Formats: sequence, structure tokens, C-alpha cells
Amino acid sequence: MNDAGGIAALRRLAEETVAAEPARSGAQPWWRKPLVAAAPADERFAALPAMAASDHLLPRDLLATARSVVVFFIPFQNKLVRENRAGERPSADWGLSYVQTNALIEHLAQRLAAWLEERGFRCALTPATHNFDEERLVARWSHKHLGHLVKLGRFGTHRLLITPAGCAGRLGSFVTEAELGEQPLLLTAEACLLRAGKRCGQCIAACPVTALTREGFDRRRCWERLKENRAVVSEFAALPATTHVCGKCAALMPCSFRNPLVK
Repeated sequence: MNDAGGIAALRRLAEETVAAEPARSGAQPWWRKPLVAAAPADERFAALPAMAASDHLLPRDLLATARSVVVFFIPFQNKLVRENRAGERPSADWGLSYVQTNALIEHLAQRLAAWLEERGFRCALTPATHNFDEERLVARWSHKHLGHLVKLGRFGTHRLLITPAGCAGRLGSFVTEAELGEQPLLLTAEACLLRAGKRCGQCIAACPVTALTREGFDRRRCWERLKENRAVVSEFAALPATTHVCGKCAALMPCSFRNPLVK
């Protein structure tokens, strides 16, 4: 399996899997075409403890023989994102889509890994979400930071990853023995207008609890809001207790559906 052939096959399989998810699981068709990027499991990932969390795992902590890191992004449909813009609380569909996308992320990672394992390459997976320390509010395996390092996207002022398909969506990742080579999807130094020195800051204004500023991110204030949303949005009562969502900083931003620095 050559590098280009392997990533091309994974991208086709990802697109087929996401398109088939409503029929498979009964979920709503929340998603657009997914993106898949990969990079060698090399020294770049040694930066993760400094970038993300001091005890962040390295690719070879998951799989000693890891040769590549694969990160995928499942972007949401425009209608769902538009619906979540209104009001100070997340929409009912935003919560439901979160739950159904968690299931899709797990299924997609398993399908991509199974395709590689059928060809003799072992893989190691991690949970889609809630694999973080609720005291420090940091993950030991951050899909966002991995996505940055494999050049699937770049961080925005809202601390979300902005990909060529925007930031409104969800990420998943895994490691594999397959040598997939450098397979980036975003090559601009920035994808956030404000970080690139241009006028924006719309995500700062959209945050209902002022957790975002030009200088930083109050993750504790954000986390408390997510838990509060779970308690007060009546439609979330029937959803899992881990349905911690907001998404206002991703709703109808210049970076919601694309990299705004690419014309």
C-alpha cells in the first residue's frame, strides 16, 4: 500500500461511512463530507505535553509500533449550525446531534481501523469525547491538538480547530502501523481571521459567558456553562448525562464552514 493510495482509500471510506450513517443508525443527516489527514508518528508529537497537557499521551503510548497518526473531521450541515445561532442556550438538535455524532465518530474510527487491520496494520483507538480530566479540564488525548499537528486545521480564537470545511463539526483520531506519509489538508499558517491580524472577534462576542478574550480562554467558565446547559435545556433530559454542549462560538462565524483566509 503506497502512501497516496492508502489515504485516498481512507478518505473514500470515510465519505461512504458518513453518508450511510442515517440509514445505519437512524440518526438525522447532520453531516457534510468528512475530511481525513495523516502524518508520520514522529518527533512533532513530542510537543503535545507542552501544547495540550503535561501527561498527554504520545502516539507510541497507544501503540508501540505506531507509524502514522490519522485525524478526521466531520463537519455539520449548515442548517444545524444556523439553528444553533439563536438564543443563549444550545438548540435541542445541537444536543441530539452531539450524541449521534459521538456514535458516528466511534463507528467511523472502527471502520477505518478495520480497513487497515485487514491489510495487516494494527491500530489503536481512543474515545470520541470525555477522555479528559474534569478537574484540570484537559484531555490526555486531544483530537484538536493532533489535528493541528497533522495539518488538518489551525486553532481559532475560540480554541476550536478551523479546517478547510470550517470549525463547526467534530473530530476523531487513531494511530496505526501503516505508513501513510504526510497527508495535510490545511497549509496556511493561520485559519483564524483575528489571529492573522485581520478584523473579526465574532466568536468572542458570541460567547454567552465571556469565556473568550483575545488573550485567553477561561475553560472553567466554559465548562460550568456546558453543565448548566445540560441541566436547564429541557430537551436534554432524555439525552446522556455527558451531553455537555453549547457551540455558540462556532455558530455562523466566518470560519464555521470554511477557512476564511482562503479565497
